[in-house]
Amino acid sequence: MPAPVLLARIERLLGARVVAHQRVQGGYTPALRLRCETATGSVFVKAGVTPLTAEFLRQEIAVYGQVSGDFMPRFLAADSEAEVPLLIIEDLSACAWPPPWDERRVALVREQLDRIHATSAPLEVEGPWEVSWPSVAADPLPFLSLGLVDSAWLDKALPALIASEATVRAEGDALCHFDVRSDNLCFSQDRAIFVDWNWAKRANPQLDLAFWLPSLAFEGGALPETILPDEPGLAAVVSGFFAARAGLPIIPDAPFVRRVQREQLVTALPWVSRALGLPKLLINAT
Repeated sequence: MPAPVLLARIERLLGARVVAHQRVQGGYTPALRLRCETATGSVFVKAGVTPLTAEFLRQEIAVYGQVSGDFMPRFLAADSEAEVPLLIIEDLSACAWPPPWDERRVALVREQLDRIHATSAPLEVEGPWEVSWPSVAADPLPFLSLGLVDSAWLDKALPALIASEATVRAEGDALCHFDVRSDNLCFSQDRAIFVDWNWAKRANPQLDLAFWLPSLAFEGGALPETILPDEPGLAAVVSGFFAARAGLPIIPDAPFVRRVQREQLVTALPWVSRALGLPKLLINAT
């Protein structure tokens, strides 16, 4: 449980006494997450307790200072200056958190993504995309260690993957969340609400949509090409991103990220294989 000094900081930011609190499990980093009860209701508090989570939280607080909309939680207070930054937002625990997925939920996410992408925001513009399949070509062992393909498949597929990935531009002026997954969104009545905004930038909105699709398919939702048909370039970008990272060493401050990246690669690889007509995979991961 948090130290009294942390609770005192929360009370100062809220201007209200915390009468009860509990730790919230979840997330892929060791950031401290709390649900705090006050006389006026409950709130959600996130604290950056390690260098990496502190950096992420400061980035997220900066986004809340520049962006607003019904696609975000209600912002209540923040302190980004302290060694342990704090973000306080509305408590969304009563909302519905996917999975499971159905057509209505998918439609709500897409509708809200359209609103996000149409929102003006003075955020940084994503620069040229860091291509990933060339990184795999330069050092294939981490990717091959995942056991999803063999070296023969990779040798045959790499030219098409590299060429297709190079056709996609990351630059754009649309506000993008860039971390759309089921653990980062919930449903309140007739709208989707997105959390964890630390990666938000202005960029190509098709990338924002495309990066959601492997996790959607992994959780029993629609196949990526039913939402983004005839997009081999986007399939190559998304699969390359996860292929270049999922087999790397675990990140100490984010120990579950590699597992999540592998899960998304399990559906991103079949997507790009179907899109480009690549050799059959070792796994049936569709």
